[in-house]
Amino acid sequence: MHRIHWFDEQIRSGRFPNSGSLARQFEISRRQAQRDIEYMVNTLRAPLMYAAKYRGYCYEDQTFRLPHLYMTEEEQRVLKYLAHRYRHYDYDQSDAVKRVAHLLERFTMEEHLPDQQQFPVFAAQPRQLQWFELLTHAAADARKTHIYYKDHEGEHQITFCPVKITSQFNADYVVGYETDPLLQTAIRLESIVQLKALDEHFECSQDAWISSWEDALPVRKPFTAQIRFHEAQQSEQWQGYRIREQQGQICWIEFYDADVFLQHLYASEWEELISPGWLRRKLMKRTEEIAQRLSIQHQAEKE
Repeated sequence: MHRIHWFDEQIRSGRFPNSGSLARQFEISRRQAQRDIEYMVNTLRAPLMYAAKYRGYCYEDQTFRLPHLYMTEEEQRVLKYLAHRYRHYDYDQSDAVKRVAHLLERFTMEEHLPDQQQFPVFAAQPRQLQWFELLTHAAADARKTHIYYKDHEGEHQITFCPVKITSQFNADYVVGYETDPLLQTAIRLESIVQLKALDEHFECSQDAWISSWEDALPVRKPFTAQIRFHEAQQSEQWQGYRIREQQGQICWIEFYDADVFLQHLYASEWEELISPGWLRRKLMKRTEEIAQRLSIQHQAEKE
């Protein structure tokens, strides 16, 4: 928006700015500058007109004024969540990513990022944003919560004392305990089905809180799954995972947590898991176990 305001001032001063002058002023690419100009036309409804004689833009309607800009509460919550995710990112280009987290936390765009810099994309699901916000407030107020969640062991309903929210391997967790502060556990936010903050408060001495979750996360390179789909993918992500390369219907997809990635394989449509072999064997073993349990259940029902 700082660039757009500068562009607007240049027009009103009769200097006929263009994408080149905008790019030079802010040390960005002409492609990025042209996107700013397109944003003014398509989103801000600016009546821009290109004057070939002066090789720059002017306003066709001189009464036009840029709209007052503000950020809604929902947008603030999304940025707060993304700042949290970027702050806990410890993989490729982590220093640059954490600078982005700092910028998001300040809700400003005073610094400009080069176009060639690629940052991870995190899916901000509405329900997960809601859990993140509720648990953040509950931890800050030391309020107990009632959590209903599902994991590989089944369904659980517990009264939980949330202490902090953290991230590991591109996944969010709430760390806390049920009754004993030393018997801590972590619940993945994606696994939460229902969540309610209770009126009851809890006490937790930070001196007694000894947790491996406090340690720095290890830097870890992602695994790569080679998957053939029924048709070519039209985006750079599949189920929130980065597609590193694509050749026709075959994609090379990066992931960190094998168990979580398997859950997406269970629920999604695909033709063939080409590699790695260890992931294919793990998937086969899991499906055989499920089939065996269903067979035992069916046999019991017949008897």
